[in-house]
Amino acid sequence: MSLEFQLDVIRTSAAIFPLSAGGTSDIARAFLRITGSDATRWLNGMVTNNIAALAPGEGNYNFLLNAQGRIQGDCTVYREPRDGPATYLLETDKSQLETIQTHLDKFIIMDDVELTAALTDKVGLLLIGPGALGTLDVGLIWPTPPISLSHAPEIYGQPLVLSVSKDQYEIWGDETTATWLRSLGDIEVSAEAIEAFRILSAVPKFGIDITEKYLPQETAQTHALHFSKGCYLGQEIVERIHSRGQVHRTFTQFTLTGEMPTLPTPLESNGKPAGELTSAALIDGTIHALGYARREILEMHQPLTYSGGNATPSTAPKLTTKN
Repeated sequence: MSLEFQLDVIRTSAAIFPLSAGGTSDIARAFLRITGSDATRWLNGMVTNNIAALAPGEGNYNFLLNAQGRIQGDCTVYREPRDGPATYLLETDKSQLETIQTHLDKFIIMDDVELTAALTDKVGLLLIGPGALGTLDVGLIWPTPPISLSHAPEIYGQPLVLSVSKDQYEIWGDETTATWLRSLGDIEVSAEAIEAFRILSAVPKFGIDITEKYLPQETAQTHALHFSKGCYLGQEIVERIHSRGQVHRTFTQFTLTGEMPTLPTPLESNGKPAGELTSAALIDGTIHALGYARREILEMHQPLTYSGGNATPSTAPKLTTKN
C-alpha cells in the first residue's frame, strides 16, 4: 500500500496500528499506576494540567516541568473508573518512562503515593480515523461485559479503551482481543503512515519536536496547561509567560521547497537565525515539516530558509487534542 493510500484510509475511514506496552514496536507505550491517599493532591502538583478535576474514566494531556519551567516529559493521565479513593493511569512513550519515574520519585517525600508499572502484559492497537467510533460500536457487544467508551472498564482483565484524541482510540487487551479487532476488517497501516499523519496534523513528539530547551507555551500545546488549578512544579515560569502574553518563538507547521532536510536543521531569515526544523515527511510529492520559528518573523511574513531550500509556514488547521 502506498503512503498516500494509507493516509486516505486514516483521513476518511478507520485504520489500525499495533502498539506495545512491555516490549518493542514502532510505537511503544508505557504506563504507571499512581495510587495512595495523597495521589490526587500530589500528582496535581507535579503536572501542568488539572488532575483534580478529572471524573472517573476521563484523562488529559500534561507536561512535567522542572523548577525552571523546562519540559522534562509529556504524558496523558487518566483517572481510573474505580470505587474508593482516586487512582490514576499515566501513559507516556516507553522511551520516557525511566526519566519520568525518576523525576516523580524525587518528589515523593512524606506523601502516601505509590508508583507501579501497569499493563506490561497487554497488547495494544491504535484505532484511528473518523470511522473508528463505528468500529468500537461493533465492539460494544463483545466481549462480556461490554467495552465502555465513557468509563473504560479496565479492571485489568478486560479490554481497556482509552480515548486519546479526536478519532483516535487505544484498545489494550490480550492477543484474543487484538485478533478479534483485526478481524473487523480495518486496514493495518505502517509506522510511516502514522508518522506522516502526525506531521500533517501538527502534533509534536517529545524528544523530537519537544525537548528540554523549550518552554511549554513555545510548543503551542495550550491544552496541556491549566492556569487556575493552583501550584505545581514550574508554575511560576508558566504564569510569568502567561501574564506577558507571548513567547519569542513558537511551534509551527511548514511546507518545504527543496531537499529533504537532515533533522534537526536550523532555519534562517535574511541570514540570521530564525528557528529550526524538527520533523519532516515527503507526502504526495510535497515535504511537510514541523519546527519552531521566531514570532516576529512569522508576523512580518519574512522569508525562511534552511540548508536545502525554503520553508513556508502552513495555514493548515492543527489536530485538536481533547483534554
